Amino acid sequence: MKKILVGIIIVVFGFVSYLFLFNKLFTYSPIIIGFAKHELTNTIIYVQKGTDYNDLVRIDTLIPCIENFHDLKFIRKPEIFIFRDSLSFIKRSFSKARFSAYPSGRLIISPWALKEDKQGIISLEIYVRHELSHVLIFQHKGILAELRYPKWLLEGIAVYSTNQMGTSFYPSKDETYHAIAQGNFLPPFDFKTKREDNAKLNVKYRITFMYSEFACIVDYLVVNYGKDKFLIYMKKLIKSNDHDKIFKQIYGIDFDIFIMDFRQFVGENDTFKTTK
Repeated sequence: MKKILVGIIIVVFGFVSYLFLFNKLFTYSPIIIGFAKHELTNTIIYVQKGTDYNDLVRIDTLIPCIENFHDLKFIRKPEIFIFRDSLSFIKRSFSKARFSAYPSGRLIISPWALKEDKQGIISLEIYVRHELSHVLIFQHKGILAELRYPKWLLEGIAVYSTNQMGTSFYPSKDETYHAIAQGNFLPPFDFKTKREDNAKLNVKYRITFMYSEFACIVDYLVVNYGKDKFLIYMKKLIKSNDHDKIFKQIYGIDFDIFIMDFRQFVGENDTFKTTK
């Protein structure tokens, strides 16, 4: 009986170790195998052996502009992983997205993202800054940040702070306004819920439209109420989960009413309706 118990423990330990080292729990693993570690001024970058990417300073120098926009400092150097091949990336990632940020403070970059950057399809700088915006908030919010911080706001901040609207697959501000004015709109708190699937969005790229929509909401808050007030809102949500209460305390209006005002403003400022 004792031998059987020991055998079970060994099997379980081996399986868990495999999950951390080579599978889906990799981004939380305390041990990294198969990657060369490069500690730079602002980041720690792990490059999978066999990868020819070596422009690490290009990534490292992005940190100051991220901290400046958010008026926050990284608590510790973010860890960035660059992968050699698609299979290695997919086995270790919960998502097939080009880039993925995790509450552990790690960011993983797919090999096809590096290829698309070389081809001029996407901008590596913009996408890395986008994901590091998440990492920065995760570091301050804690390990459950993805569950406790408004998901729409995470994306809105990341897209807005990197000027991502109008680049690669993301509609511009004017294009997003026009789409919203035409009736395309996802209520922010429906994002990443079952209600999102039921939203009828007649747009070219569903996910990038949603991200640009959220960035437009952030832009509206900053332009109409000031960036200082927005930063207070952003930071208070790091400490508290009561979004609606915080929003009303800072902006003096219920969030639902604010969204109605925003949509009315968008309809009145749809530049495409007179030119298209």
